[in-house]
Amino acid sequence: MQPRIVAFILGLLISISTASFCSLIPGTPASTVAVTSIVAFTSSFLLIYFTIEYLIFKELSKIQSQFQKLKKKEFNLKTGVIQTTFNPLKKLNEDIALFAAFKQREIDDLKKIETYRQEFIADLSHELKTPVFAAQGFIHTLLDGAMEEPDVAKRFLKKAAKSLDGLEGLIQDLLTLSEMETGSVRMKKDSFDILPLVQDVFDQLDKKANKRNIKLYISAPENTDYLVFADQKRIFQVLTNLVENGIKYGHTDGEVRVSLLATPDQIQVSVKDNGPGIPEEDQKRIFDRFYRVEKSRSKDKGGSGLGLAISRRIIEAHKSKIQLVSKPGKGSDFRFVLPIST
Repeated sequence: MQPRIVAFILGLLISISTASFCSLIPGTPASTVAVTSIVAFTSSFLLIYFTIEYLIFKELSKIQSQFQKLKKKEFNLKTGVIQTTFNPLKKLNEDIALFAAFKQREIDDLKKIETYRQEFIADLSHELKTPVFAAQGFIHTLLDGAMEEPDVAKRFLKKAAKSLDGLEGLIQDLLTLSEMETGSVRMKKDSFDILPLVQDVFDQLDKKANKRNIKLYISAPENTDYLVFADQKRIFQVLTNLVENGIKYGHTDGEVRVSLLATPDQIQVSVKDNGPGIPEEDQKRIFDRFYRVEKSRSKDKGGSGLGLAISRRIIEAHKSKIQLVSKPGKGSDFRFVLPIST
């Protein structure tokens, strides 16, 4: 029913009621009753019409429009300051808008999670398939007659063992990451000097660096204590992952530099290479599981693809955050801080 018709009917009823009441008063002229009736009708009609039109129908129309947008999945998220109002329908409209905005965010998050899940399953399938198929191929070759040649058999068995070792490493990394995400892994924190720990990482990776003619450097001011309170084994794992990535993806004949800077309450650690850098659109997801900037090229480099994801979890378990500063053509710089030992 239109607001004008509703207002007319109610105004007419009020006018008749008013005229009837006035006519009951002794000595009231007919002209006064008529004028009173007209005034009552006009005022009540206008009051009821504007009340219905602007306080009820208008807000109901907005609410209906909101539901239509939701049905068509065309609701746009527009958040702002909600103004205080005494109109219950307007407040209801605002509540619906806020609820719809909240649900839209949930839907967007679920879609994003679903995309990540699909990518993760696809990447995990590929990572598992590669070593399994390789080992399977070597073993079937042996069964098909290669065992008759001892040298060939030994070479194929070594290759199969190497593939299975890679598979074991991938599974261990997945278990480690899963345990960290569920909080079942506890950091065994203690005081230690991080400077010799960096040197231990360099000693372990020196052979890989030499293959690509990459120099490893430590930048740390002398006569400074670098005692931190952290899990030494896990920080060694983080530094190994970061330095090894710098070696893998940096330019040949380049360098990887680990810098330490002591402040009154923490040690700042930086692992920087002079490689090709990471595009800005990839930096937000660089710490995701199995995420690689250039999948076709980087999978040839080896590794489980979980190193950065594990490193992030380890640093977060130390109440810190790992950050990436990178520009294409200017290398990558991974930074984090650790509390000093008191």
